Formats: sequence, structure tokens, C-alpha cells
Amino acid sequence: MKNTTDGCKTPTLSQSSPLVLKDVRKTYGDIVAVERVDLELREGEFLTFLGPSGSGKTTTLAMVAGLQNPSSGSIYLNGEPLDPLPPYRRNIGMVFQHYALFPHMTVAGNVAFPLEMRKLPGSEVKRRVGEALELVGLPEMAKRFPAELSGGQQQRVALARAIVFKPPLLLMDEPLGALDRKLREQMQLEITRLHRELKTSILYVTHDQEEALVMSDRIAVFNKGLIEQIGSAHELYEKPTTQFVAGFLGDSNFFGATVREVRGDCCLLDSQNGPLRASNTSRLKAGDRAVVAVRPERISFFANGHNGVAHNTLKGKVTDIIYLGQSSKYVLKMPDGTEIRALQQAQTEGGHKVSLGDEVSVMWHESQANALAEKQRD
Repeated sequence: MKNTTDGCKTPTLSQSSPLVLKDVRKTYGDIVAVERVDLELREGEFLTFLGPSGSGKTTTLAMVAGLQNPSSGSIYLNGEPLDPLPPYRRNIGMVFQHYALFPHMTVAGNVAFPLEMRKLPGSEVKRRVGEALELVGLPEMAKRFPAELSGGQQQRVALARAIVFKPPLLLMDEPLGALDRKLREQMQLEITRLHRELKTSILYVTHDQEEALVMSDRIAVFNKGLIEQIGSAHELYEKPTTQFVAGFLGDSNFFGATVREVRGDCCLLDSQNGPLRASNTSRLKAGDRAVVAVRPERISFFANGHNGVAHNTLKGKVTDIIYLGQSSKYVLKMPDGTEIRALQQAQTEGGHKVSLGDEVSVMWHESQANALAEKQRD
């Protein structure tokens, strides 16, 4: 089975791109860790591998780094095959969750290490180290040792060491996983700023959905060794092509339904809770079983008696209200027992406030719902 990518088609790959993976597969005995990944990283692009643990994203990154060998397929960097080269000859920068700094070296010594291994002149090493530390905001820390730095500062040093030799490709594997939430958000912005300044192609691995949405030019969503979908954050969030993507990237409500009729990009469906309309994201046909995916923030609800449209207006009951500060999450039970979640911003609640136990009319616009194929691969 080929990967699902932009437009649900396997891309035409160019070996002149910074990084190309062609039909890359990794197995451990009978266990398939990565199943035929075809991928092209564009010049200067920030591409994130997103997925749950065991989905194949880190294994794929490790094969690019040379830390794992593909069972089959080929990997190219700037048109040259990477497969024969050991990690230290691939000229790739790497940043990991565990900073792996040399404790006996100063900050400057750690950043200088890859330049010294490349036997650059001392004056050039000093200049580049100064530039790299300036870029990550640590010029005054050059003479300190790693133990004297905070976790965030150590991660900045690791980042400076990875970019100091100006690699054509930078690999980052869960680099912010060990940081607290506030510092992680700050580092997300710092890495994004550095990417804009350096224009280096970056391959980034995370299981954090928000991190992927904030930082990426494109996101590849991994599931069970395959890429389910590749696209921009907006494309994947607004138009997921599989139920897994709709459920993993952000939050979605799902309604089981059968396609009654297809009208252009829209389809009419029948569900146990009533007729539905949705964008025909999976190119369904009349008679197909489907799920309708709707984001919680796209759902509106009103006290019963509100005059809504004929389609996408269901009846429900408020069974829980969770206050989140800037917004509130409402849990609504449908007649068939299905529970859905609706999110409303605090400033909009006053106009149609409802209470626990209220009977409500639930609705959304058809353009903000996606009809997806029900059958999921094993």
C-alpha cells in the first residue's frame, strides 16, 4: 500500500531536492516498523513527522541520520545516495531530546567540536562559534560548562553545535520533550525564528500536535509505519483525508453515516441522529459507509426552539460543562447515546448560554465537516 500524501497521490520525487526517500522500508524480523515511505523535503522547508509512539517517525529519522539501515529503498541528500555513508560522513546536523553535550568542555568548546573535527583553521572556528552563539542568544555563556546552564540553555547550545558547520539538513528528534511547557513554547518560537534566518532544511520529529502546528511548513502524519497524509497545518486540520488524521491532529467528533447522494464537493448522508451534509473529502460514492468529522469549535448549540437549517441540526442534551478559562467545553449527548464535544469562547457564551441538563439544538455548517471513509486499514 502506498502512502497517502497531498491530494492522496504518491508524489513524483526529484533527486535534486535536499532530501528524498524512495520506497524506504524498515523491518525487524517479522515486525514492520516503516512501510514504504516516499517523501521529498523541499529546499529550506521545515517538515515535521507527527505521530504516536511506535508509528515509525523516529525510525525514519534514524535511517536518514544513518543510525539505522533501511531494509529496502533509497535515501538521497542533494541528489547523492546516503546509504553507503556512515553517520559522521553525512554532513547532517542533529539535535536530540537529550542534549549529549560534553560535560568537560565549555559551551564554546562544545560548539567548536564539529568544526575542529573538520579541521577548520582556528580563526574560522572562533568566528563561527561566536556567530552560532549569537544566533541562539548565548554569546555571554561561551566560557561556562554545561552543568552551569539551565535545560533551555543546554538545548540552545546543542542547537548551536548542530548549525555551526552550516549543514544542508538539520534533524531534530523530540528536542523540546525534556523542557517545561512555558520554556517549550519559547523554544518553539526560537527554532522557528532560526529556521527563517538560516533557511536550512529541517526534518523534525514530535508527538506534540501543537508543536507541529506552530512550527511546520508541512506535517507528515505517521500511523503504523505509513504516512497517512502530508500537507500544511491548515490543510491537515481543515481537510483531513482519514479518520486517524482527523482524530490525532486536534480533536474531532465522529458521526457514523451512509452516503445518500454526492453533489459536487458535498455529500448528503443519513445518520441515526438525522440527515447530515459534509465536504466529500474522501471522494465517497452513494451507498458508501462513512464517518462525518466535525471539530468541537465548529459546533454551535442553542436552547431547543431555535430555528436551524434542515441539515446538520441535531438534538442533544448538555451532560457536562468544563470551564477552561478562555473557553468552555460542553459535552452533549445525542438521542442514540453518542457523546460529542463543543467548544465555545467565553466572550460568545452570553448570547445563548445553556445550563447542565438543558435540551439543545446542535448544528454546524457543511463546509466545516468532512465526510471520510469509514473503513480504516489494520
